[in-house]
Amino acid sequence: MASIARRNLFEDIPRFLVAQAGIMFAVSLVTIQTGVLSGFIRSVGVLIDQSNADIWIAHRDMVQLELTLPMPAGNLDRVRQVEGVERAEPLLMGGGTWRSPSGEINLVRVFGFEPTGQLFSSFRMTQGSLGNLQDPYTVMVDESVMGGLGIQQVGDTATLGSLSLRVVGLSEGAQSIASSPYLFTSIENAKAFATAGLTANLNCRLEAGQFLCTNVYERSPDANPATSRPSPLTATDGISYILVRAQPGQDLDTLKQRLEAALPETQAYTQTEMANRTRNYWVRRTGIGFILGLGATVGVIVGVVIVGQILYSSVSDHMKEFATLKAMGVSDRVVYGIIIRQALWMGVLGYLPSLALCLALGAWTFQTQGIMILITPLTATGILGLTIFMCVGSAIFAIQKITRVDPAIVFKS
Repeated sequence: MASIARRNLFEDIPRFLVAQAGIMFAVSLVTIQTGVLSGFIRSVGVLIDQSNADIWIAHRDMVQLELTLPMPAGNLDRVRQVEGVERAEPLLMGGGTWRSPSGEINLVRVFGFEPTGQLFSSFRMTQGSLGNLQDPYTVMVDESVMGGLGIQQVGDTATLGSLSLRVVGLSEGAQSIASSPYLFTSIENAKAFATAGLTANLNCRLEAGQFLCTNVYERSPDANPATSRPSPLTATDGISYILVRAQPGQDLDTLKQRLEAALPETQAYTQTEMANRTRNYWVRRTGIGFILGLGATVGVIVGVVIVGQILYSSVSDHMKEFATLKAMGVSDRVVYGIIIRQALWMGVLGYLPSLALCLALGAWTFQTQGIMILITPLTATGILGLTIFMCVGSAIFAIQKITRVDPAIVFKS
């Protein structure tokens, strides 16, 4: 009976190709939607995943990686004195307005870290080196945001706030889909960029019998990259996070309690907890996760409808053949098996080219747009199972038509 299922499929090649194109569209829609959702979830926590820190220390009001309050850099020395801490490094996060060489502006997110450190430096570099970030007013960007920032290559210059900077390195896979372009630099450079090299002076004047005061911003003496270096981090400066590596064999829950006791205004998170907190924020507290999840659900529904229509049409076209089998005394179970096998053939033959197409599309979008369509082996297996489910589920609707068929129609003209 398996040969009957294959003959039903391949007897009309043009019709078969049209049907497979419909199934490919349905499977590709499901794969891309679920891949974009998975890629989005992965990308928002990519910096946390790539770090080598066992514990992240943040302000107690921290919401997610890019939404937190500062804490004094002096906490760094206190952390290093806590029992069980092997290494601790600061992470300074800020933002600003980027002006490209052509004059276009863009909002950016700045991450300042220790280029010679070990806990936030696991970047996949494609050009340049992290050591170059120790030079004054230098940054590294991800390849995926070069177009948005208006830069072409390493060595290009731009402006952040009122400071000129130079791009000295390119990374790969270090950009979140949901965020502004990331800039990576040293702690000292990040501190300078945070103040944009400006100092505020209060300018007051008497006007109409009243004193009116405004802030007048002037370039600070150390704001010229040609004459001086950015000032180093001091104990009173603000930082965003402290990254901690535990000593070998140290229980992380116990170490977290010690750290929180030493720094009452902070909260300690393991790497997994920090990543989950960030991802849960984007999925549950913003509309992005809902929209992408809704798209994946709609993709499944559309897939079921398309495959169901194709199978129903195929069964209708071969109604006399199925009636003949029933008139010959073939059991309903065997006839149903033919339809289900036909559905399985259609599913597998539509799945394989769809997966290849989506993998190629995912590689292209990641390289050119920085958008990750994540298709892991587990995801591919799940999509195959979902495809089989769609096809077999759709076959059930087609079976209902066979159930009601009268074998006598085979004798009608």
